[in-house]
Amino acid sequence: MHALDILGDPVRRRLLELLADGERSAGDVGEVVQREFGISQPAVSQHLRVLRESGFTTVRPEGTRRLYALDPRALAQADAWFDPFRRFWQPRLDALGTELARGRRERRRAAASENQIDDTTAPKEN
Repeated sequence: MHALDILGDPVRRRLLELLADGERSAGDVGEVVQREFGISQPAVSQHLRVLRESGFTTVRPEGTRRLYALDPRALAQADAWFDPFRRFWQPRLDALGTELARGRRERRRAAASENQIDDTTAPKEN
């Protein structure tokens, strides 16, 4: 199965989001996904199996629990698939970054000039 087929499913994307913060038990992530998507525990287990078999996650047993972790190698493969298309959005993202930086700089300058005005209008202490 292609990485984008795996990532195309909202339940699997949510499972990966939950695992992005670190290793979690199948029960922990299952509880969240069951509540958010209204699916059964066996359905969650199936999604976890797909993620594991496709290399997006690793699993290790700890007693009766199964601890899942994100495996970044599969995400890197999906990211590589996007490389030929980055030219379509990267310049816009770069321009957005420039505009955000410009806005922060202007706000800092405005705050600094307000502080200078406040300092010059405030009565001086002896």
